[in-house]
Amino acid sequence: MNVLGLTYSQTQSGAYALLLSEENGERRLPIIIGGYEAQAIAIELEGLKPPRPLTHDLFVSLARTVEIKFTEVNIYKLEEGIFFSELVIQSRGAAIRIDARTSDAIALALRFKCPIYTTEEILTKAGIILDFDKQQKQEIIEEGLGEEHKEKIPIKSTSKSSKYSSYNLTDLNGLLEKAIGDEDYEKASEIRDEISKRSKEQ
Repeated sequence: MNVLGLTYSQTQSGAYALLLSEENGERRLPIIIGGYEAQAIAIELEGLKPPRPLTHDLFVSLARTVEIKFTEVNIYKLEEGIFFSELVIQSRGAAIRIDARTSDAIALALRFKCPIYTTEEILTKAGIILDFDKQQKQEIIEEGLGEEHKEKIPIKSTSKSSKYSSYNLTDLNGLLEKAIGDEDYEKASEIRDEISKRSKEQ
C-alpha cells in the first residue's frame, strides 16, 4: 500500500482520514485517525523538519542508534471499525513483531521508508474505488464505507486559490521557516503546497 494523503473529516471534529492506495490496483483504504497522528504523518509527507524531534522522530533516532531495522508494516485485522497493525523489525538477526496503532505504524513506515501491507480480506471489506468524477467520488465515500467507517471523507479541491498565492517565493520561504519554528505544521504544510505549486508552474 502507498500513502495517498490526508483529508479532514467533516463530521468528527479534530479527526482526519488517512487514505492508502493499492500499489497495483484501484482500491483505496480510508482510515480515520486523530489530529496529532495526522500531523506526524503530514510532517513526513511534506518533508518538513521540526526544530525539535517529535515522538516518532525520536523513536527513529533511538532505533538507528541501537541498530534496529524496520522491515515492514502489516495492517492485518479490521474489527468493529478498528484497524490492527504490527511493526516487523530486525534486531540481532531475529525478526520481531510489535503490535502498534495503525497511525503510528504508518508514521514510522514513512520515516523508515519500509513497505506497508494489508490483506485481501481487509481491502475487500473496507476498500473503495475512486474512478468516477468528483461528485460521484464524494457520494461513494460517504455512502459506500459501510459500518466500519461512519465519518464522511471530503475530497480536497485543488482548484481553490491558495491564501498564499499573492506572496512571492522569498516571502513564502520566510513564512515557511517561521511556521516551522512556531511548530504550526498545518500552516507550514499549506505554505509548502503553495511553494510546490509554483515550482511545477515554472
